[in-house]
Amino acid sequence: MDLAYSPEEEEFRAGLREWLAKVLPTLPPKPSPDDWPARRAYDLGWQRTLYDAGYAHVHWDASPTVRLIFLEETEKAGAPYVGANFVGLLHAGPTIAAEGTAEQRARWLPPVLRGEEVWCQGFSEPGAGSDLAALRTRAYRDGDDYVVTGSKIWTSHAEVADWCELLVRTDPAAPKHRGISWLAMPMDAPGVTVRPLRTLAGSTEFAEVFLDEVRVPVTHRVGEENDGWRVTMVTLSFERGTAFVGEVVACRKVLGEVAAQARASGRWDDPGVRRRLGRLNAEFRTLWRLTQWNVSEAESSGGVPGVGGSVFKLRYSRARQELYDAAAEVLGPEGVDLGRPWVLDRLSSLSYTIAAGTSEIQRNIVGERILGLPKG
Repeated sequence: MDLAYSPEEEEFRAGLREWLAKVLPTLPPKPSPDDWPARRAYDLGWQRTLYDAGYAHVHWDASPTVRLIFLEETEKAGAPYVGANFVGLLHAGPTIAAEGTAEQRARWLPPVLRGEEVWCQGFSEPGAGSDLAALRTRAYRDGDDYVVTGSKIWTSHAEVADWCELLVRTDPAAPKHRGISWLAMPMDAPGVTVRPLRTLAGSTEFAEVFLDEVRVPVTHRVGEENDGWRVTMVTLSFERGTAFVGEVVACRKVLGEVAAQARASGRWDDPGVRRRLGRLNAEFRTLWRLTQWNVSEAESSGGVPGVGGSVFKLRYSRARQELYDAAAEVLGPEGVDLGRPWVLDRLSSLSYTIAAGTSEIQRNIVGERILGLPKG
């Protein structure tokens, strides 16, 4: 397996760096974290800037390695994060690109790339817990539509979304993994109610979504009816495989800042602190190599990340928590000051062993699908 970059890929990197150096100083100030309409406009504006410069294609039409370089360099340069475009660019979009019909790709992919539409993710449900396949949101056929009734929770960016990647049960008599379908639901459809949720960190990027006989055209189903679990595995492979690339780069940057703070405050004299930060440095260097390995595997398998993404997600989510615990140790009493750097990040890091599949679920996947261990 070759983890080196080709001359063409390094040329892409150099051109991207030059472009970022020119454009980033011209961007307007970032809006308040609590002003989601303004954040949506800002995030869509950045995506339009990428589109006009010819960089929007990297999420779907470029190789996984070029995508890795793009995410690495934009994070290093301090470029805006995908923000409200997260689901559309990193989850729903790649899934539609891989599984959708030509008509579906033509309808939904260009508006995401041009920064015109936002997607949210309607997977988790209040009664299903970590068992995603236990979902109970029901959809039955009525002519050319599905009629959907149920509820979703932790629906990312629902309050500003135009579309929702929605998992529904279309055959309640089938085994739970075989009666699910993947739908693209318009968020302005009659019967859709959104109720924002406030997290421990005070943000509201999640919401509850209630669906009361919402009509979704059958043509909005991606994949075959009752084949939604397989389509979902494609979505989750992107979510766990390449969607965290920028965050690994960001964590490595934060680690350097924490080490600098430790030196400035005298905490560096504590051998335990140095040992802890040194181990985290090795951890994130290893995670970066694992990211490259996963990308290389995706390169050889048609662009879809494999189950190695679960190995990455399992370890990354814990390493991120350990990083911000170390930051709190370095800050000392100031580690509870919400106005200090890293404190809110520490609160948000608590969700990482739950979001995108709990660590327990990831261990099951690794044990059964990689190590070949028996179920149960």
